Amino acid sequence: MKPRTPVFEPRPAIIGHRGLGGGTRLGLLENTLDSFVAAAEHGLVWVELDVRRSSDDGLVVHHNPTTDDSAFVIEQTTKDLAADGMSLLDKVLDALPAEVAVNIDVKTELEDAVTPPRRRTGALLVPVLRRELRRRRLFVSSFDPALLLYLRDEVPAVPLGLLTWVDFPLRQAVPAAAHLGMQVVGLHVGSFGPNRVEPGPVHRPAEYAVGIAHEAGLEVAAWCPSAETCTNLVQAGVDAMIVNDVPGVLAALGHVAGDE
Repeated sequence: MKPRTPVFEPRPAIIGHRGLGGGTRLGLLENTLDSFVAAAEHGLVWVELDVRRSSDDGLVVHHNPTTDDSAFVIEQTTKDLAADGMSLLDKVLDALPAEVAVNIDVKTELEDAVTPPRRRTGALLVPVLRRELRRRRLFVSSFDPALLLYLRDEVPAVPLGLLTWVDFPLRQAVPAAAHLGMQVVGLHVGSFGPNRVEPGPVHRPAEYAVGIAHEAGLEVAAWCPSAETCTNLVQAGVDAMIVNDVPGVLAALGHVAGDE
């Protein structure tokens, strides 16, 4: 097998989750251009954003399937969503400096199960990825393995990562990502040891699990570690951390703004 170009360099990469973090951080709302720019100003090379589709096949940057008034994003037009303050993917990417690398987390919709292939979220994203690859580093992640396999065929130059859910067992996540041919496995911080689902002695040491992932050719990204847990993940050898508390994690790792 031809050696892959590393996705994350230098390591460990600190990725700003939805910008500076989920919710509102330092007065900045998640998944907005201001939040992404602020994360970069803290010294981050990478930011993560969420992508969904609208009723008229636009792509917007939003995490939840609904807006604050509980209306489903997919039932609203791009124009209406933008008027309500939601960021459009194209506008965010056009405004971000090219040196900012972007982790695009693709949120499939329930309706994608019955939508014609050309209108599914992944298909709408393909031309954006092809265009954006010419100006910045990209990494696409999703909980949907079928979407990732589709993107691998359509845009093979884009690194892909399988995300697994909260506290999901590493013993299943790592082989699944490896056998799907992914470059990255994205693991919730709770997956690295005893958790609410599996509090008992069924977990391999984090260093061992990360080592197996590396042996399988995977890079490991941990999502939502706290400043208190991030140092243990670094010691375990993870390649990236997708964090909500950007200043806290940087301080815990001995970074200052501009050092990442």
